[in-house]
Amino acid sequence: MAGKQRSADSSSRSRPPVGIREEGARLIVPVRVTPRARRNALAIEDDTLRVWLTAPPVEGAANAALLALLAERLRLPRRAVTLLRGETAREKVVAIDGITAGELAQRIASSPE
Repeated sequence: MAGKQRSADSSSRSRPPVGIREEGARLIVPVRVTPRARRNALAIEDDTLRVWLTAPPVEGAANAALLALLAERLRLPRRAVTLLRGETAREKVVAIDGITAGELAQRIASSPE
């Protein structure tokens, strides 16, 4: 079975992933993490928030790096980003306070690599 094709139009890059939902004043964001990457990066790819981290998945280093990277790139305080599920998995769920789904997509699209 083939994967989804990535859309070539640039507006799709600022569209929030389908799995993101707003709960009150926070976003619940499913994240796919790739540890031990060549560089830290964020992208919305195939309707999923993908995160590449240079940190290894050892003793919580990748989780700490994930939360710090999200806070930095989204221009939010570190306390606004919380890991809800997936402490030892590549598929994680993160809660983000102080941002809407549309703002999330815009900030990821405009964040420097």
